[in-house]
Amino acid sequence: MFKHVLAPVDGSDLAGRAAHAAVDLAGSIGARLTFLMVVEPFHILSADADQLGASREEYEEHAMEKARKVLSAVEATASAKGVVAQSYAVRGDDVDRVIREAAIDKECDVIVMGSHGRGGLGALILGSVTSKVLTQSKIPVLVYR
Repeated sequence: MFKHVLAPVDGSDLAGRAAHAAVDLAGSIGARLTFLMVVEPFHILSADADQLGASREEYEEHAMEKARKVLSAVEATASAKGVVAQSYAVRGDDVDRVIREAAIDKECDVIVMGSHGRGGLGALILGSVTSKVLTQSKIPVLVYR
């Protein structure tokens, strides 16, 4: 059915659990697996704790190091279960668009991602990357909650 799974991760616990589910899915159907982490660029005005109190250079260095650690961990999980996986980090502002484009560029046929379940004012102001991917993707999206 599915031959190539895309699993976006962000370092959160829920994204990690969704990544484990993606490994299990890929392993059970013999699919390839690609992990993706989108690193948002530095913004002078930000509510992101990683950006507060850091210079652009410090943030960029910290963000890419975090991406390497997160991607290394999920790749190790896949490898331990015998699943062929690759991973990469991409810089981008529009996270949902980057995820959708990555799925097309890498010829994935399903996206497996977590939902942070943000509601109320947070969802209204920030929006939900998962819901944007879910509603705008041209390929199936499996949401792990």
